[in-house]
Amino acid sequence: MRKVIVDISLVFSIFIIVTTIFANASITDKSLAYATSTTNSTAITTNVFLDNIETKKVKVGDIDIAYKIFGKGKPLLLIQGFSMTMDMWDPNMLNRLSANHTVVVFDNRGIGQTTAGNDPKKFSISQFANDTAGFLGALKLAGDSNSNNRTIDILGLSLGGFVAQEFALTHPDKVDRLILLVSSCGGKESVPPQLSPEAFRSMVSGNASKDLFLSTLFPKEWINENIDYIEKNFVFPMGKIPAQNLLLQSEAAGKWEACDRLSNITSSTLVVSGTEDITAPPANSVMMAERIPGAWLVQVKGGGHGLIFQYPNEFSEVMEIFFSLS
Repeated sequence: MRKVIVDISLVFSIFIIVTTIFANASITDKSLAYATSTTNSTAITTNVFLDNIETKKVKVGDIDIAYKIFGKGKPLLLIQGFSMTMDMWDPNMLNRLSANHTVVVFDNRGIGQTTAGNDPKKFSISQFANDTAGFLGALKLAGDSNSNNRTIDILGLSLGGFVAQEFALTHPDKVDRLILLVSSCGGKESVPPQLSPEAFRSMVSGNASKDLFLSTLFPKEWINENIDYIEKNFVFPMGKIPAQNLLLQSEAAGKWEACDRLSNITSSTLVVSGTEDITAPPANSVMMAERIPGAWLVQVKGGGHGLIFQYPNEFSEVMEIFFSLS
């Protein structure tokens, strides 16, 4: 059995039996979990899972938010990353999580089927968090006195992790458990994407080639070994989002930071990163886990920025164990 221990100056550190995916782990308050995975569990599936679920809309302030809701159990809100629409989540992960959770996916302001509003100044991480609060209130999923669900679990991926952090900081009464996936706390303290200026501009403008886009998500070796999966199932965002909205979303991310506020997060928090992520380098997740009281840290060996597509089953298992022990 392989054991990995990491100590980043938190109060406690724990041993994790990697081969049993935390099955024998004993979790204490303020504990730090670190795990590696070398098994590629990607299944060849399609997005029929989400295609068969009705898209609904609800008015929230100055925008109409498009969303889908499915599954059973406590609500779990997924907030996707830069340029992603709600249809771009890995279907393997969604299928597993919806067995025990009512999963809610939606399009952020100006993305996918959600309208942008008439004020470009409202493209900010703070506004995105307020949009999210209004959305959950409209659906009576969190913070509503007439609802049984006063709090909700939230997963934020990449830029969605920015929104999730801001939401947890400004609406702490609405968040139970928080999952920050391949993200950072922004600002000058964070390690920036390891991309060339040309590649970064192509991504922000929405003009990136498929090869460039894939290289920001996955290690080259994984891409070469999973060409069939990518060609049959992967949904590329290029050309699906207005260029102006992408630029506004990127600018919003660039202006946001929360590193000096992380100690104020009161929710049980799981921080997950991939060891081969060049878009959100894993050092960011270590720093976040150090600063969020009692946070778990899980790093997936070989995982890139798109690790949920590489290891959807392992990631879902980690989440379920986090939910059961927090």
